[in-house]
This record gives sequence, structure tokens and C-alpha cells, in this order.
Amino acid sequence: MASLREIFAHNLKKHRKNSGLSQEKLAEKVNVSTHHIAMMEIERNYPAMELVERIAIALNIEIYELFIDHPSRPEQMERLYQLMAKNIEQVVSEAVEKALSGKCRA
Repeated sequence: MASLREIFAHNLKKHRKNSGLSQEKLAEKVNVSTHHIAMMEIERNYPAMELVERIAIALNIEIYELFIDHPSRPEQMERLYQLMAKNIEQVVSEAVEKALSGKCRA
């Protein structure tokens, strides 16, 4: 599982790029140095909550969107596989129990 710093850094960079902003433009909007934005995006600096709020406003997103952990495709596929395997196992188990209980009665 990713750390909060990793999640924040990833989401900051993603939302900044989706907004069409360079690090320099975002830095201007939130009144910090370009270096500070760069350091946050590589997990070297972590912002104060006031700065997080200004960043969210500048990116036109909700604050929580900077902290949501979106699993990678392989992780999503693994979760789906595990869920399907569990469901298949349950269906097969129930079918076997039903078949065996029918044979025992006969």
C-alpha cells in the first residue's frame, strides 16, 4: 500500500497536468516557489494544510482528491481475480453440497 506522501505526490502531479498547469504556473497560483511544488511531487516536501487547500482551489478539485489512493491496473486485476475466484469457489461448493445431499436422500 502506498504511503500518504506517495499518494499525495502522485495525485498532485496528475491533477496539475490534467489542469494544464506547469509547476511554475501552479506555484504562482498558490504563492510558493516552483522548487517547492517540484519537491512535493517527488515526496521531498509535504505541504501544510493551508497550502493543500490553496492547491485544491488552484486545481479546481476537492481537497480529498489529493489523498485518494487509486490502485494500479495490476492491483485492480488482482482484486477482481480474487473476488471472482471466491465467488466461483462458493458456487461450486454450494452445487456440490446440493448434489451430495440429493444423493444421500435417494
